[in-house]
Amino acid sequence: MDLPLGLALSVTALLMILALAAVTRRLLGVRLGVVRTFLAALLAFALAPPMLSPILDSFRGVGTGADPGIGPMWLLFLVVMCVVLIPMVILVLAEALVPPGSVPGPLEAFRSLRGRVRRGRRYSQITRIAIRHGLGPYLRGRGDRPEDRTATVRLATSLRQALDEGGVTFVKLGQVLSTRRDLLPPDFADELGRLQDQVAPAPWEQVEPVLAAELGGPVEEVFAAFDRVPLAAASIAQAYTARLHSGEDVVVKVQRPGIGTVVARDLDIVRRLAATLESRTRWGRSLGLRVLADGFAAAITEELDFRIEAANMAAVAASAGDGAVHPVTYPVPFTGLCTGRVLVMQRLSGRPVTAASPEQGPRLARDLLDCLLRQILVEGVFHADPHPGNLMMLDDGTLGLLDFGSVGRLDASVRAALQRFLFAMNRQDPLGVTDALLEVVPRPEEIDEPALERALGQFMARHLGPGMNSVQMFTDLFRIVSVHGLSVPPEVAAVFRALATLEGTLVRLSPGFDLIGEARAFADRYLAAQVAPGTVKEAVTQELTALLPTLRRLPRRVERIASAAEHGRLALSVRLLADERDRRYLTGLVHQVLLTVLGATAGLMAVLLLGVEGGPRVTSTTTLFQLIGYNLLVICAILVLRVLILVFRRPRDGGAP
Repeated sequence: MDLPLGLALSVTALLMILALAAVTRRLLGVRLGVVRTFLAALLAFALAPPMLSPILDSFRGVGTGADPGIGPMWLLFLVVMCVVLIPMVILVLAEALVPPGSVPGPLEAFRSLRGRVRRGRRYSQITRIAIRHGLGPYLRGRGDRPEDRTATVRLATSLRQALDEGGVTFVKLGQVLSTRRDLLPPDFADELGRLQDQVAPAPWEQVEPVLAAELGGPVEEVFAAFDRVPLAAASIAQAYTARLHSGEDVVVKVQRPGIGTVVARDLDIVRRLAATLESRTRWGRSLGLRVLADGFAAAITEELDFRIEAANMAAVAASAGDGAVHPVTYPVPFTGLCTGRVLVMQRLSGRPVTAASPEQGPRLARDLLDCLLRQILVEGVFHADPHPGNLMMLDDGTLGLLDFGSVGRLDASVRAALQRFLFAMNRQDPLGVTDALLEVVPRPEEIDEPALERALGQFMARHLGPGMNSVQMFTDLFRIVSVHGLSVPPEVAAVFRALATLEGTLVRLSPGFDLIGEARAFADRYLAAQVAPGTVKEAVTQELTALLPTLRRLPRRVERIASAAEHGRLALSVRLLADERDRRYLTGLVHQVLLTVLGATAGLMAVLLLGVEGGPRVTSTTTLFQLIGYNLLVICAILVLRVLILVFRRPRDGGAP
């Protein structure tokens, strides 16, 4: 075979394969990958001759010695349909067994293999740590529930030690879990609260390249002075003191080299472990580990981007209002020098808040409580981690609030519900507290409201009565939420976490601090501001302005309704399937039903024709009726395959046909 003829045959074969792929996609009626469809057509083109040779042999000699009639045409149609049927079967089987996206490409597969190897080593390391601390059975879902408090404390200690040994991501995970007293028993929350992320600082030789790369030049050019001895070192970042050329003293927070890769790998492992434990263990399902892991991953990812922390710092400072109302100072970020891995902010001069004298403690505690309650209930942007390490007592005796990597945000509706919750608590109204709580958290389908109301009433009698102690108040509130199966949204959980942390900080600042009395005083001040003549007038004006268009149209609409009722023309018009998505879903469903009916009809007719005796003969063994039956059988198979591929694809398309 010469080259031109071989090239012509190759081009012809390629065109036939492309045409076969196009016809296959059209008959299946769904979007399929070009590569997948081409490979199916190529495989069908290769399989067609050996698979169809028995059919062609059975029709050998068709119309020999006589007028062939339309028999050869039906035979040709049958062969073409059989050729088209082969790639359709291949694609439907591939759709069922190997869905699109489940098999990565070569480059992606190589990268995935490298990731699997690294992840496997890390899995092995984590597993060894868990087994060494006696947690192996719990990872397999076979651990026994502790029988007494001693066993519970021992298990909680083992968990803390394992998380501490696991590294930065698992330490952060334990710290977050320690604040979720609505999910964990108190012994576990208390033990995990002991986790600290203080580590040895990274050498300056490793930190300097990060600073130079992020700031676009050597440290000596960007800063007038820079102290290379870290001011503080944590697991994610470490802080240095410096001075700008303009003279301001600043703190430079630098992310540890390579920490992003380590955290990203560990977060992937945390997600996979959470999914595995939720599917295999009862306690994992009850805690909703997958949702917890996703929320934790989102929070830690934001914490790794210092630009988000700078924006949080600016947002909290902007919402602070008049400093005379709550004298708390926030460091100002120098946004021009802030990047994803470097944060430059104003340096606050002072000392740790724990060094406050007994005379200063109550005032500082009162200022901190007033500041955080105002952030939560009024501004809607609040510091979510007010522990003593994030507080300073400045040289002028006021408070300084640091580290804005964890900031919560509340919309107006949640703030209003929290305000109603606080005011109902102030009145010790169990019914009002229950209603407000069910506005703050999603209302479950089944809930015993009287039991919840009684539990909240007992809670208020225990903690809000005269002379009662507020210690562990938020822990008890979390327990009530958990016992009654209430699901706390992440933004509300951040509020509870901040308040629980604040409770411990206030006790540390001022032992015996009257948290309830000061919170009530804040509520009275805020309520007085809300009912001031100017505030009420402004609120009424805004509401009337919003209602004015409706009020103008209301008389005419009432007149139309009354007239229609008087003359017997009042009717209710309801449009079914008004939503385009509903119409599209119903149309697709009818389409599938019709295809199924047509396929079943074609198959039934094929069976009947194949059983008919007599009729014009196409070959010595096959009649024209039987040949038509074979064609109808192929048509039946095509229609059934079209329905099947829609069925296999439906779960990934969110239920839409």
